[in-house]
Amino acid sequence: MGLQLDRQQSFHFIGVGGIGMSALAGILASRGFSVSGSDPRDNAVTQALRQAGVRIFHEQQAATITAIRQGRSPGAEAGASRPQPLVVLSSAVPESNPEVREARRHGLTLCHRSDVLAALIAGQPSIAVAGTHGKTTTSTLVATLLEATGHDPTAVIGGIVPAFGSNGRDGHGRLLVAEADESDGSLVKFAAELGLITNLELDHTDHYPDLDALVATLQRFAQGCSQLLANHDCPILRKHFDASSWWSTETAEGVAFAAIAREERGDGTRADFFENGSLVGSFDLPLPGRHNLSNATAAIAACRLEGIPFADLCAAMARLRTPGRRFDCRGIWADRIVVDDYAHHPSEVAATLQMARLMVETGRSPLPRQPHRLVAVFQPHRYSRTAQFLQEFAIALSAADLVLVAPLYAAGEAPIAGASSVALAAAVRARIPGRTVEASRDLQELAQQVAQLTEAGDLVLAMGAGDVNSLWDRLQSLESEASAATALVA
Repeated sequence: MGLQLDRQQSFHFIGVGGIGMSALAGILASRGFSVSGSDPRDNAVTQALRQAGVRIFHEQQAATITAIRQGRSPGAEAGASRPQPLVVLSSAVPESNPEVREARRHGLTLCHRSDVLAALIAGQPSIAVAGTHGKTTTSTLVATLLEATGHDPTAVIGGIVPAFGSNGRDGHGRLLVAEADESDGSLVKFAAELGLITNLELDHTDHYPDLDALVATLQRFAQGCSQLLANHDCPILRKHFDASSWWSTETAEGVAFAAIAREERGDGTRADFFENGSLVGSFDLPLPGRHNLSNATAAIAACRLEGIPFADLCAAMARLRTPGRRFDCRGIWADRIVVDDYAHHPSEVAATLQMARLMVETGRSPLPRQPHRLVAVFQPHRYSRTAQFLQEFAIALSAADLVLVAPLYAAGEAPIAGASSVALAAAVRARIPGRTVEASRDLQELAQQVAQLTEAGDLVLAMGAGDVNSLWDRLQSLESEASAATALVA
């Protein structure tokens, strides 16, 4: 028996500002639960949670547990007693955390964030989106189409949904849309009405020893869902899964849903949509790239299984946007276009660069100006992933005109011999001799390399799941320093 949601129960989230935790906390608060959370960050996410009624503690310390056990926040008068809080953590919270230690000392119940999400999924018909790549984008597109067609979904997604301005939404419609993260295996707890798997290949090698272990985990997830919608274009899914419905962007034969591209541009795709081999109609997707066409096809298919008319979905298509940190244009810096992207697996890097190249070559893009050259700024994420895929990363990055490798983001892992930014830069250099490839010692040096080695008109594409997204702010600081120096000279 999983976690049962009882409004007499209060919840305390350690690390409440995290992308996976904040959505859950916000939805519970919206539904009338007593919710608190701790996070040293004071940003738009924690401020929105506070406005939603979540009590935010900015220190993670034993005293926080004491305060919530007494039913009050620090500095407040002691209030009426209430049930002992259930403490929620993610896989990123260590046992050494002072709140974890204090909660255990007092015998409080601790649970993983996935237990709360599993309880929400069990509470209403749900669509759970899993897969190695594209699950945040696909769940965003599903939720956006449902909202745009009047179905008012609840959503718990690992990225900011542009249509909602948030990663969480407490809707009043029939469906809940959830991103099902496979990184720690916890998605096996989810029993959704519709399970959707975008694709599958080895990743998260810190948790899965091999592909077979990952496949087995996703098979358990699929078995827990009433129906399974899966990507026929993925050979691993075709081999190991028996889906209720398949979709494809390569063929309309033998699949329930297909979108076959008629025109691919740097600012979108025109495609024909088929159901069970029969042409239903055409649609214009305002998102470029074959990977986004696949994500959108999955979203359309999920909505069609819900019975939403295709014409309504076509009308809603113009509202589709990718979530935050998915080809997110930060702005123009010194005549360079700076874009932030979450790609951190070789396949994701390759797909993102292919899409960017399409923008350069077709002369059409959603960017504020036309790019002329493609600069890849890549930050390796985790020693384990870098060691496993060093050559695959080198192959993917060699598609750029200039490559800058940021310092590796360890995510708490211990170093592995041969897995480093310098080693990756050397591997890329070996594949594209004569082209500029540089590694940096820190993010400040990275920003200086961008300033010195790029040209006006370049598309500077910063990719990675770590802190490489700070590049824009660092470039802004360089510009301010240069302006100040000029003023002093004058």
